[in-house]
Amino acid sequence: MKLLYKITLLFVLFTTTLVKAQQDPNYTMYMYNMNLINPAYAGANETTDLGINIRSQWSNVKGAPQTQSFIFGTPVGKNVGLGLSVISDKTFIEKQTSIAIDFSYHLKLNETHDLYLGVKAGFNSYDANTDGLVTYGVMPDPKLMNLNGRFNPNFGTGVYLKHEDYFVSLSIPKILSPDRLEEDNGVATVGADRKHLYLAGGYHFILSENTILKPSVLFRYVNASPLSVDLTAILELNSNFNLGAAYRVNESISGLVIFKASKTMQIGYAYEVSENDVRYVDNGTHEIMFNLKL
Repeated sequence: MKLLYKITLLFVLFTTTLVKAQQDPNYTMYMYNMNLINPAYAGANETTDLGINIRSQWSNVKGAPQTQSFIFGTPVGKNVGLGLSVISDKTFIEKQTSIAIDFSYHLKLNETHDLYLGVKAGFNSYDANTDGLVTYGVMPDPKLMNLNGRFNPNFGTGVYLKHEDYFVSLSIPKILSPDRLEEDNGVATVGADRKHLYLAGGYHFILSENTILKPSVLFRYVNASPLSVDLTAILELNSNFNLGAAYRVNESISGLVIFKASKTMQIGYAYEVSENDVRYVDNGTHEIMFNLKL
């Protein structure tokens, strides 16, 4: 079993995570935590929002990605929104924590369309435990020793178009590219953090007085990586219960449920099954969300 773990980790984590270069975590319930990828969303709900998201990927695989995140957003005055986003992510031998302040400005385009312009500024703490590479027989580059404990400033930007029936979001949450772990011909070496471009959109189809169908799509583009596409469909019932499914093209299939525990609290759970070889040894990916709207 230990040998199987090693093979799975080397194949999935090095081949998929490092070569494909999608270095930032994925979220099945991204539409409920948009601050994480788009600073323009801060204050866009016209309520004070607090959210916690916990994601355990490939839960039966040792060293698989573990992500915890926190968001806060609130309108300040008539046209300004402020927010905070915190992400703690651990994958294999890598561990990073990012903390950023979000600022958004609201432009009223007309009676039905609102445009939000956002800026995200903060820093990222990055560690790579290169001693762990020896356990899995991977050759480390001596330059990797300089990555431990680094604090790197960063900033991002985004726009968010809001309508009663639909939305469009475009963002780059991190523009700078600090050093990080990368695989090069079977050798772990120093690479660069790659920019992630997110384009998302969704529409609300009113099926009846108490039923709304909410399909959405998220495109994630990373340089030197295949385009990632998330297709999601959620059915909202009586404004209290959401049931949906998601498909990350050629990567995974998910089921999700979100319900209102109270007038202000929303709780969600998603279960994701991978389409790659890791599905033979993992117990799926679990994602839990807690949101408050005050």
